[in-house]
Amino acid sequence: MLNNYLDYLVFIDKKLEKFFNKQKDYIFCKKGCGLCCQNAQFPYSKIEMQYLFLGAKELPKEIFDKIEANIEKILKNKKDFKGEKFVYDCPFLIDNVCSVYDFRGIICRSFGLMSIIQGTDKKNQVPFCYAKGLNYSNVIDPETKQVSAEKFKLTGIEEEPLAFNVSYDFLTGKDFEEAFKFEFGEKKPLIDWFSI
Repeated sequence: MLNNYLDYLVFIDKKLEKFFNKQKDYIFCKKGCGLCCQNAQFPYSKIEMQYLFLGAKELPKEIFDKIEANIEKILKNKKDFKGEKFVYDCPFLIDNVCSVYDFRGIICRSFGLMSIIQGTDKKNQVPFCYAKGLNYSNVIDPETKQVSAEKFKLTGIEEEPLAFNVSYDFLTGKDFEEAFKFEFGEKKPLIDWFSI
């Protein structure tokens, strides 16, 4: 089943690469940023975790030890947490770089693009990093959090800013399971896979 998941990843990575290339004038991701790996919950399915563990096994011991320490710290913080939604930095983020980049999950692969929101009156979901001067910041109106026609015109960019159907629920849905003959399995926040 893991081989089928790998076929799916090849397919999805090609699609996402096309989307990111089409939007290159609006994408300001760079190695060492790490904003997308901080202060979130990071949904992961069972098969994504299995693949992530394969990558983690290949890491040098000192990196693996840092990840284990990060996980222990996050789990302790979660145990002591009294609020409604526990968020944390990804334990695989080491020195602001993903230590398992080639084995990362679907949410990590698709983050940064503007996505279509199904079932709401909101037009699109922009990546939160626009507010930090990053992705789509050159065309987003900070008040509406949507593309501003005026700002787009001022850029002089020919390719328009587009939203894609890249939500986690869509990319890990039944259609892909059936097409590639595998199951994502249970889905939960990344850190919950480490809870006993």
